[in-house]
Amino acid sequence: MTTFPSDFFHELVTLVVILDPLATVPVFLAVTAGLSATEKRRVAFHAVVIAMAILTVAIAGGQLLLEALGIPMASFQLAGSIVLFLLGIDMVTGRLVKEIDAFPPDTPIVRRALYPLATPIIAGSGAILTVVLLTDNATRTVAEQVRTVGTAAIALSINFLAFLAASRLSHFIGPTGIEATTRIFGLVLTAIAVNGALIALRASFAL
Repeated sequence: MTTFPSDFFHELVTLVVILDPLATVPVFLAVTAGLSATEKRRVAFHAVVIAMAILTVAIAGGQLLLEALGIPMASFQLAGSIVLFLLGIDMVTGRLVKEIDAFPPDTPIVRRALYPLATPIIAGSGAILTVVLLTDNATRTVAEQVRTVGTAAIALSINFLAFLAASRLSHFIGPTGIEATTRIFGLVLTAIAVNGALIALRASFAL
C-alpha cells in the first residue's frame, strides 16, 4: 500500500488536489440553479459539512472496515473509479443535469447538498482512499490522524469558498453555460476515473 509523507503541507496539497474545488463548481451551479443567494450558501455549507463527516468516518474506521471485510485497497479504488466513471458519463451526456433539474422546487437544502455534490463529487472514492492512506494505522499515530482531520477541514474550506465565488458567476453564464461547463468537467472526471481504474488493475495484478 502506498505510504505518503507525514507532514501538514504535503497532506494539505494532496487533499486540495484530490478534492479539486474547481471541478466541483459546475455541479454546485447545477444543484443551486434558481435558488436565492442565502439558499446557495446553505447548500454550500451543508455539502462541505457532509463531505467532512464522510471523510472523518473514513479516517476513523475506513481501513479497519476494509480489512474486516477482506477488501484490498486496489479493489476499493477500482470500484470507486467505476462509480466515478458512470457519474462522469452522466455529466457528459447531460443526464446528471436533467436529474438535478427534475428536483421539485421544494427539495430540501440537505437533499440538494447530499447527492451528487457532497458525495460522490466532493467526498468520492478518490478522497476517501486518500485519507485512508494518509492515516494508515500501521504508520500513523492517533495525533497524526487527528491532524489529518484538521487538514481535511482546511482543504474543504477552499471548496466552500469556491462555491461562494461560483454562485456569483452563475448570474453571468446562465443555465446553458452551467450545462456546458458540467459536460466539460464530466469528461475530465471520466478521464480521472479511467486512470484510477488502470492504477487499481496494475496494483491488483502486479503489472
